[in-house]
Amino acid sequence: MSNLNVDILYLIFKELEDDGNSLLSCLLVNKNWLNIIIPILWKNPWKYLKEKINSKMILLKVIISHSSDESRKNLENLLYFDFITYQKPFFKYISFCNHADFHTIIDMITSIFSSYATNIIVNEIINLFINENMKFTHLYIPTEFNYKIHLISGFEHCFSELEFLRCDLDNNNQNILKELARICKSIKNLGFRPSDSNIEINSIIKLIESQKELNSLCYLAYKVNESFRTSLEKSLIKHVNTLQYLEINDIPITKFLSYLNLISIELDGSGRATCWKNLEDVTLPHLKFLKAKYIPYEYLAKLIENTKGTLNEISIYSLRLNESNNERLIEAIARNCLNLKYLTLVLRNRDITGLEKLLINCQYLNGLVIIPSLEESLFFWIKVFGMLIQFSPIGLFKFKFYVLHINSFSQLQFLNLFFDKWKGRHPMLFQTVQMHINHSKLLEKVFKKIKKYKAEGIVKTYENDLHGNNYEEFEWIKKRI
Repeated sequence: MSNLNVDILYLIFKELEDDGNSLLSCLLVNKNWLNIIIPILWKNPWKYLKEKINSKMILLKVIISHSSDESRKNLENLLYFDFITYQKPFFKYISFCNHADFHTIIDMITSIFSSYATNIIVNEIINLFINENMKFTHLYIPTEFNYKIHLISGFEHCFSELEFLRCDLDNNNQNILKELARICKSIKNLGFRPSDSNIEINSIIKLIESQKELNSLCYLAYKVNESFRTSLEKSLIKHVNTLQYLEINDIPITKFLSYLNLISIELDGSGRATCWKNLEDVTLPHLKFLKAKYIPYEYLAKLIENTKGTLNEISIYSLRLNESNNERLIEAIARNCLNLKYLTLVLRNRDITGLEKLLINCQYLNGLVIIPSLEESLFFWIKVFGMLIQFSPIGLFKFKFYVLHINSFSQLQFLNLFFDKWKGRHPMLFQTVQMHINHSKLLEKVFKKIKKYKAEGIVKTYENDLHGNNYEEFEWIKKRI
């Protein structure tokens, strides 16, 4: 393999881009491999950064090694005597970087040094990254970012082809956004979070309006006024032909949602006393992905009914207290989502019978995530298993069950019946999501017998995912970094 064509090797290593450990293990095979892997690792070095101080110090040392001798001498007076190295780096590592993540950079530095040293080091790194030799596709601006990067020579060259922007919107970065609106027309993925209700809105509105291919917007607002929201929604209508992905945490004031050709929408009503009634009038005929948290089920049901059967993935989290429309929601999914492939659902005991129609109608279902309602101290897993054994479509073999209450363990003892009845079907990909660490010993006892079913080929993989941290929602094989 070490003698494979360079282009083929690049494609192989590019597939491993999210697996930093595997890439690192390949670095020393030979010089060709090294020359291919280094640019991949340094494209976004921040995503491989560990929480340990030592990891942050190593990365910072390498970055500072690109500084001039004069700069390093000045820094030496501030930092540990052995922190600064005068050995030139083997590669111009930072030249490969196209993610300007100032949030991570500042967090990394403040975790190591005092506040006085932090400002000097951040300024040094900013000058290393923003110049005529760098080009960035991704930019992350944290809250209270007091560095005037838009005044640095090379800013326009660095960010004129920006594709991704995440910004904590406050009065410190208004001029940066105004300059980005002037020089950059290529942002496809934009996310921002206003810091207060009196924030100046013209800069972010101009930035949105100036983009030619805006495809994804994440807007999380907790302290903005009606004028801001109205202006924002009007600016988004101008992107009706390109905007397909939307994440919001407040009900729209205008009817702009129905003007858009969205294929994905994420609605978050957590922590807000917002009326989502306007969802009843929204029609999204191209919607494929729906994720909702703390949204009243009667409005979600109506939204699903108005999607015309296009949904492939639905994630419903956090059943509200006194929610009385769970049956209607399950009915809406069963009747209108015949092409559904993945589903996350919060269930109460009285809702379990509704699974029958859903499983019968949704014949393309491939993965199912079940979260017992918090109001159920004893969730009837045995009834769920019975429904799955009797009515699961042939393509359904990926299961993820949340374990919330200690009383539910007695029901999970019936898993052996579930596995026994599954014999002869597609081998199962099975996960439990353990939400309380003190349940570990109980889970260990309950699932000891799974080894037997893995040996028999009934269960292909099993993992207990503590707090759901290791896997994406609809992922059973590939762990997060």
